Parts: sequence; structure tokens; C-alpha cells
Amino acid sequence: MLSVENLNVFFRGTDGRELATVRDVSFSLQPGEVLGLVGESGSGKSVTSLAIMRLLPAQARIEGSVFFQNELQGQFQNEEPQHKEFAKQDLLQISNEDMRRLRGTQIAMIFQEPMTALNPVMRVGDQIAEAVLAHAKISKKQAYAQAVQALNDVAISDAERRARDFPHQLSGGMRQRVMIAMAIVNHPRLLIADEPTTALDVTVQAQVLELLAELRRKFRLAMLFISHDLAVVANVADRVAVMYGGSIVEMGRAETIFQKAIHPYTVGLLHAVPTLHSKRDQPLATIEGTVPSHQSFPPGCAFEPRCEIRVPQCQTKLPPLLEAEPGHWARCPVKMQYSGIRYPVLS
Repeated sequence: MLSVENLNVFFRGTDGRELATVRDVSFSLQPGEVLGLVGESGSGKSVTSLAIMRLLPAQARIEGSVFFQNELQGQFQNEEPQHKEFAKQDLLQISNEDMRRLRGTQIAMIFQEPMTALNPVMRVGDQIAEAVLAHAKISKKQAYAQAVQALNDVAISDAERRARDFPHQLSGGMRQRVMIAMAIVNHPRLLIADEPTTALDVTVQAQVLELLAELRRKFRLAMLFISHDLAVVANVADRVAVMYGGSIVEMGRAETIFQKAIHPYTVGLLHAVPTLHSKRDQPLATIEGTVPSHQSFPPGCAFEPRCEIRVPQCQTKLPPLLEAEPGHWARCPVKMQYSGIRYPVLS
């Protein structure tokens, strides 16, 4: 359904130089699949998602391709997927008008912070109805009815009354559900969820994750799930891609990443997570050093200054993402050579 190929995003720094905030990002997403995009703040997760949606500011320069299997217009909503017709399009090359038609209908996004994404002076029902009216030639009354139904779909009780509320009248969990309702009201095929459980308590977080899983089954959604929480991603994702310094450093099936991680950064993240077997009289493992700013990234691997097994070539050239085993990819020349794979950087 979605294929991101060699995506690079550049912003111009204060000194006039172009800085790469996303470097050589490639991944694919199948219908009905959940890909978890993991990484700490500043790793490029949100910029990647905004590049896919074409929502970056005008000063951003984007290279690469984002291919999407676009469902052709005129198909019946209840038609089985195998009977529908699709066209492959590069989202970075189509016109702004064509991209606006796709946003909200076939690709939708749940933004990171509901209180900044929602309009504080509009009732939530009107905001959801606005998303319907932007893409369908129907009356305001019909659009509002669809908005109320979307609130029902996300398990908001007394949806008709809640649709008349303003965002500040809702709890954090309910505002997040409103954001999800706005995203799924037009029944998109791909949902990008950018940190959908951030700042929610554990109970509400579990409810939101359960809701997303139910919506995925009900509407056959494919999902790009962005998070910095490994535990959350382990529960929802079929595959996991780990980002650091604007690049994907490792990608594979969720169970493979959590049980047989290759890249030193992924291994460090997993060791830093406390478990039931962690010794309470010893401090948690940490990754030495700090995340470098985009201005000070080396030309090669961004993790190189903090890596204990680095070699000189890691600093001079960004290692390619290679397949260590079927479906398991990593961007570490040293670890890959230990696995018997001939690595171009060291060859």
C-alpha cells in the first residue's frame, strides 16, 4: 500500500547550510499491517510522517519517493478490496489539489497533541463534520450525523451531547478519541498515528490502544504507529523500524527486533527498559553520551560518537541498510560482518 524509498528531508540552518533531518529512510507498509516507528525525541519520526502527508513547511526540501496505492474514484464503498482498482502514485510528485483529495479520505493522521490540533473555539462535532464536508458533497446535517457516528465508533458515550462540547470540556483521553474520530470519519485505508498515547495515564492509554486495534479490524486499516515507548509498540506493531539521527537503523518483525536486535542503538534501548527480572539493587543500563544536534551529525552513522564498537568508516559514510536475515534489516557494518555478511562500507 505504501512504499517510502530513499526519503531525505533538508532544512536550512542559521548559518545557511542545509541540514538533513531525515536521511535515507525506506520502508513499506502492507494493507492491514501496523508498522511501529520507534525512536527518541528528535530522531526524525514526526518529520518523516509529515513528509509523507506533504505537510512540511515550504522551506523544507524533500528528496526520494513515497508511493501509495491510490484507490480509484467511482468504486463502491462496500466492495471487497480484491475487486477494487488501484493506481500507484508518488505522493511527492502529484499536485497539491490531488494530495488534498487523498488527505482525510485515503490517508489520515492523528496528530501528537490534541489541544494544539483541535480548534479551541469550535465544537468537536463541527470539527469532525468539517473533515467530511471537505471531501463529500452532502448537507451539513448529513455531515454532522456522520461526525456523531464517528464519535460512537471511538466509544464516546452519549455522542450526540459530546459532539456539542468544546475541546476544553473534554478529558485528555476523550480529546484523543475525538482526534481518532476525525481521522477515521471518512474511512481511510492508511492511518498515521503520531504519538497517540503521549501524556495519557496508563489506563486511558490501554483504552486508546484497544480502540485503535478494534478500528484496524473494523475498517481494515493499515497503520504507521509512531512512538518512543517500546512497550506500547510491542503490543500493537507487526513490524518495527527503529530510528536514530534521522535514519532507520534497524527494521524487522516485532518479535525479531525485541529478541534478536543487531544494531548497538536498538540493543541499548532494550537494555535500558526495566523488566521483572531487573536487579533492583543495581542502576538501569544507559547509553553513554547524548544525542548530537543536527548541526553536528557526522557524515556517516549518527550513532557513531556513542557506539562502543565503531570503526573509522562509520564516521565517514552512512552505512546502507542491509538484510541480515529474511525480513530483518540493520545499518551496522561491524555487527553485520560478525553475521558473515559482506558489508560495502568495510569492503
